Amino acid sequence: MAKKSFIPPIGKKVTLDKYDPEYSDGDKKTAQTEIIKLQDRLFSLQERLYAENRQSLLIILQAMDAAGKDSTIRHVFEGVNPQGVQVTSFKQPTELELAHDFLWRIHHHAPRKGMIGIFNRSHYEDVLVVRVNNIVPEPVWRARYEHINNFERLLSDNGTRIVKFYLNISKAEQKKQLQERLDDPTKHWKFSSADLPVREQWDDYMRAFEDVFTHCNTEYAPWHIIPSNTRWYRTLTITKIIVETLEAMNPQYPQPEIGLDAVVIPD
Repeated sequence: MAKKSFIPPIGKKVTLDKYDPEYSDGDKKTAQTEIIKLQDRLFSLQERLYAENRQSLLIILQAMDAAGKDSTIRHVFEGVNPQGVQVTSFKQPTELELAHDFLWRIHHHAPRKGMIGIFNRSHYEDVLVVRVNNIVPEPVWRARYEHINNFERLLSDNGTRIVKFYLNISKAEQKKQLQERLDDPTKHWKFSSADLPVREQWDDYMRAFEDVFTHCNTEYAPWHIIPSNTRWYRTLTITKIIVETLEAMNPQYPQPEIGLDAVVIPD
């Protein structure tokens, strides 16, 4: 069976109706065993990346509310050395950030060499939220597609591999996840009434995401549309893609000092 690709065709119009959020392959028990093996491999590759200190990896997570961005980070990177991973969550821009171009606050958080950087939301908010809520005129947000592509090209040309994930859940699954937050007192802190008006804009967001995947899906920074109604399959798929990406980067331990075989540690 041919390996399933989650990358939309580059340069083609993307329609999310063609991507089933319910899709999964295999079973949970087998997946959990495979995830453990992949995490061991991820730990090894991340250690080499950190030691090599010549390349970096940027992982971008975008999704509708309650799609599982936080839990994806937690489950995929469980056991990884936190010294080599930096997670940045982008909230509403501050007054200082709004006084600069929209990429100013993003570039500062791009991972340095040797690091894995994870963006929980990202610069794509500036062609999603600002579009749906009419915060800036259409000519402004439309021009940002090209700005984003050029920005990601800059990072790529400077040794940063970019992998972008859209956690694709259905509207019914989002309702289920939001209800869980209401029903469980320990999850009340995760629920915000502000999520409900955004839910009413679901169709507008789907069109905005489709344009993102159509205009900002490139060879050097591809999007992956991940079926995410099934949590274990989401974790398995994303972990596998990250491991494959790091393997293609092939980080190596630096050469040791000459003469280490003759070193004697004094008492």
